[in-house]
Amino acid sequence: MNALDILKIAVNSLNEKKGFEITAVKVSDLTVIADYFVFTTATSNTHVRALADEVQDKLSKAGVEPNHIEGRATDWILLDYGDIIIHVFGRQSREFYSLDRMWNDGEKIDITPYLDSVQEEK
Repeated sequence: MNALDILKIAVNSLNEKKGFEITAVKVSDLTVIADYFVFTTATSNTHVRALADEVQDKLSKAGVEPNHIEGRATDWILLDYGDIIIHVFGRQSREFYSLDRMWNDGEKIDITPYLDSVQEEK
């Protein structure tokens, strides 16, 4: 499974579980850490965990397991899938750490074509 397939499953999972402000940034030209970062905001710590669990579950069913998970007991969970790193934030953590701004030089990815619910509406 390639990075864009993982990205599609991840953003769909976040969208289905009502993640807010879902964004994806291509960072492969800026760092060797990953090809893409995905950011989303949750409404509570419980929502943070639910979003991360949903992504992990859907990707696991697709045969993709995370290399590492960080922050299970916090309001910022990082799911490392090698080529894609998914950041699930509580609102205050997203504003405080401002990773969107830090990686602003990356290429913004339009995730709309990857969202099943948007494709079904057309």
